[in-house]
Amino acid sequence: MQFRVRIIAVLISLVYTVNSNAQVKAIDKLEILYDQGHYPSVFRRADRLLDKPDYDYSLQPEFYKSLAMFQLAQKEFWSQTHPDALQEARKLFLDVKASSDGMKVFNAHIDHVTALKKDLIAWSNELKRAGEQDKFDELQQILFGLFDHVPDLDNPEDIKPADIPDNESVETVETALIRKRRDEIVDYAKKQIGVPYVWAGTDPSGFDCSGFTTYVMKEFKKDLPRRAEDQYKSSKKIKQSKAQKGDLVFFNNGSGVSHVGLLISEKGEPLVMIHASSSKGIMITQIETSEYWLKRLYGFGSYVE
Repeated sequence: MQFRVRIIAVLISLVYTVNSNAQVKAIDKLEILYDQGHYPSVFRRADRLLDKPDYDYSLQPEFYKSLAMFQLAQKEFWSQTHPDALQEARKLFLDVKASSDGMKVFNAHIDHVTALKKDLIAWSNELKRAGEQDKFDELQQILFGLFDHVPDLDNPEDIKPADIPDNESVETVETALIRKRRDEIVDYAKKQIGVPYVWAGTDPSGFDCSGFTTYVMKEFKKDLPRRAEDQYKSSKKIKQSKAQKGDLVFFNNGSGVSHVGLLISEKGEPLVMIHASSSKGIMITQIETSEYWLKRLYGFGSYVE
């Protein structure tokens, strides 16, 4: 009986060893093909490996698929047949970068990362010179924050393990665009400072509180209900700790939501709003230093996504 158990254990060990060696060879093949510039082969092989549970332990298929897609996207024909390639490549790249073992992958292949950084910057410069503004702008959004803490290949002495940030510091294209939209909302709202208060006013000749927020958000394709109470009901409710510029702040005078303002302060900072004051029109107010507004503070809602 003991002899049979030993035989089974040996066979299991052999199978595991064979599978492990096969997995390592498959990963090594990705690196070799990428070094040789066979990007279509890298893309196809990495894609197949991602569909195999045996390779779930490794981030390298994801890593090399991302790098290959960045390289292939520079080819006009390939980019036309894969219009979302840059966005997908960025997502894969950031997924690896943000994972718990991502630092190990980037440090082990820092030469490939730095070379890719140089290639993409060179491509960006070519697009700019060629007057391809739309493509240039798209690439700039893709590159935003992508290579933070990655050294330049032109300075060999700088080639060292990358300082890979954690999840909280990784900014995706989507969050960057939302942050930009919030800035634009605040800038547009500030253009109305000084407009007088007019009951039921909804345009720059005069605003009431909800008329002002309706007017501002309509500029950004957001149709808000007319009344402050309804704006609160239909908004996405958020905690004060999460509220930030571009979100709405609501007040209750004891009989329900009676006033609304637009936040212009960053998340975690003292609350500051721009709103239609019945006495001074569109103005900026520090909420937490105003006893009047602070004791009527009711809640926060967002229409920015």
